[in-house]
Amino acid sequence: MSPISFKDSFLDLALYISVMFLIREIYFSNVGFLTNGLFWSLSTLVVASWRMKVRGVSWKDLGLHKPESYKKTLLISGGILAVTLVSIVVFHLIKDQIPFLVAPESSPEDSGSKFGDLKGNWLLFFSIIPLVLVQSFLEELLDRGFLMNWFEQLFSKTSFATILAVLVQAVIFGFRHSHDLSERSITVALIGLTMGTAYMVFGRNLWPLIIAHGVLNTISMVGRVN
Repeated sequence: MSPISFKDSFLDLALYISVMFLIREIYFSNVGFLTNGLFWSLSTLVVASWRMKVRGVSWKDLGLHKPESYKKTLLISGGILAVTLVSIVVFHLIKDQIPFLVAPESSPEDSGSKFGDLKGNWLLFFSIIPLVLVQSFLEELLDRGFLMNWFEQLFSKTSFATILAVLVQAVIFGFRHSHDLSERSITVALIGLTMGTAYMVFGRNLWPLIIAHGVLNTISMVGRVN
């Protein structure tokens, strides 16, 4: 990926983040939460793709390319998933000991009703899981692929900039899912932190993250059914 100037990176990020949050003010009540979520993600995808085209960057440049080894990709995905699950479990074990914490999972979006009545409803589960997987795919493109690389360019693409990009995107990822300091926002931020770190460690390949994210969300949905 060719260097992008501070001014161009800043303008792109300001536009992208503004759309990312403002688009959520649009909510179509006659369709489900997942459909609205996909609308929000696809809208920000359009903005990201537009700015990438202006800067001469493709999704392939950001890691959406054919894996060199499918076996290695799956093994890395499994490792990312395991680390993510461990980090979530550890957080929930120690959360009551953290002095500044936190509201419980109180976001309106966090209630089970946003997916409908999933308890014991496998038909509903199989009808919405494709949307969940598409959303997982889009979040990795946008949060790890676009946001991290643009923040890294903004901070001059040094080692410090890379660390800062990982942290900033994780905070935004968590806050976007629950606009407060809550169990949900911190849990999601931990997911973003793990995925962002893995993106850098494993050669900026998006596919292991996409697979791990999809499996993680599937596990979460199965938990709502059982």
